[in-house]
Amino acid sequence: QVQLVESGGGLVQPGGSLRLSCTASGFTFSASAMRWYRQAPGKERELVAHISSAGSITNYADSVKGRFTISRDNAQNTVHLQMNSLKSDDTAVYYCCAPMTMYTYWGQGTQVTVSS
Repeated sequence: QVQLVESGGGLVQPGGSLRLSCTASGFTFSASAMRWYRQAPGKERELVAHISSAGSITNYADSVKGRFTISRDNAQNTVHLQMNSLKSDDTAVYYCCAPMTMYTYWGQGTQVTVSS
């Protein structure tokens, strides 16, 4: 069974940092691109970051460029999202996903709250 298990969310002050992690199982992780999405209250799901299977290509939403970094460790079947200079607008539930040919697998989501 494919599983994506996230960790690292929490409450931080504006300007702070968090690192999210997502550990995968049930498929060949090293062959799959991985993505982080987020969904804020009342808003549509937004693609935050994308990383290719080997980690050589990354893409980011304009709203997080220069502040967030996606990375992966294929030996550990894990993808990370390093979030720096956090803003209140970054408050959302963050999801990792594995986009497969026929189906996209999702993690359970982890809450990130940026507030004073």
